[in-house]
Amino acid sequence: MKEKLFTRNFTLLLLGQVFSLLGNGALRFALSMYVLEKTGSAAVFGTLLAVSMVPTILLTPFGGVLADRMDRRVIMVGLDLASGAAVLAAAAVFADGRGLAVTAALLIVLSVLGAFESPTVQACVPQMLHGDNVLRGNAAVNQVAAVSGLVTPFLGSLLYTAFGVRPVLAGAGACFLLTAGLECFIRLPESPRVRGQRLRDILREDLLGSARFLARERREVLDLLLFAAAVGALVSGAAIVGLPYLIRTGLGLSARLYGAAESAMGLAALLGGLAAGTLAARLPFRRLNRLVTVVGGCCLLGGGALLLPVGAMGQYGALVLVFCVGQAMACTFSIFAVSAIQQRTPEHMTGKVMACVSTISMCAQPLGQMLYGLWFDASPGWAVLSASGAAIFALGVCSRKLFEKW
Repeated sequence: MKEKLFTRNFTLLLLGQVFSLLGNGALRFALSMYVLEKTGSAAVFGTLLAVSMVPTILLTPFGGVLADRMDRRVIMVGLDLASGAAVLAAAAVFADGRGLAVTAALLIVLSVLGAFESPTVQACVPQMLHGDNVLRGNAAVNQVAAVSGLVTPFLGSLLYTAFGVRPVLAGAGACFLLTAGLECFIRLPESPRVRGQRLRDILREDLLGSARFLARERREVLDLLLFAAAVGALVSGAAIVGLPYLIRTGLGLSARLYGAAESAMGLAALLGGLAAGTLAARLPFRRLNRLVTVVGGCCLLGGGALLLPVGAMGQYGALVLVFCVGQAMACTFSIFAVSAIQQRTPEHMTGKVMACVSTISMCAQPLGQMLYGLWFDASPGWAVLSASGAAIFALGVCSRKLFEKW
């Protein structure tokens, strides 16, 4: 008999992710618009994003250890309560004179909490589901994130334009608290614990064990992670720093049009997630490098779009179109890759290995975002996108043998 996908636990997890992502998406949109409007610099924006990611990179391995040693439900509830409290506190003290300082502090706090939450949530999916449902479950989680990406930029732009930052902060805090309430009803098997060990011994045993698993037992997983980190550094810089800068500063368009672009990207991610779920048993993993070449081609076309003699709105439409196609391909690739790693990892190591996945994939992003911020300030947007696209396309072509190992 085919196993049911939407079990009680998985449904509660998805509902919690809905509210968490809604709050987080609207929050980050409003804060990004605030920083860009106050500074007008892609370098400042990129540097702030990069600095806020450092705690996540440093602490995620410890979050993986915690996810394998404690009740994952308790971890998720506690972290969402802390996130809600932090955002509401920021809303209470936010003012124009100290807005940038409050924004930086809040991003860092959320980065610390996210370091522990991300591996925990990722470890819950294979604990709740089995077989092909792991990939379908990851696709469903991705679709929730995509719907959030579709709704929150538009919602965030409306709220930010009409009321400013503080009401968005208050609403985001309420979303985090609601997520914590839903997670209270999740029931998971108790994770195995070793009593009487010192914290130092636990950390050494678990971190060395996950490193040994990746370096010796599943080297193909480590190779995939390193490849994804290289691609991620290029893609995240172009999308996270480049897209808002190109639309708001390069083309001089409004926050609402940027919100519409982010919503279109969310729709593309949703379609990518639907494609991954549909192709769960049909698309050979060994051919996934072709998706990476398509992403690179989209960046190249994005550079060309900025040279079209069609005015700001025409360039905006062409840019959004190619970014959306690249987003769909990138999401499909990501879901397949994460699911393959989860299925090749023992349950008692899932948290630690997924923490390694997150850490390796994030390590290149802060430097990439800072460099892209400087690059976009110093060079024409079409040149930055074209060079990035060529590099991503080359990585996709050269990675064929890597995927054939799977």
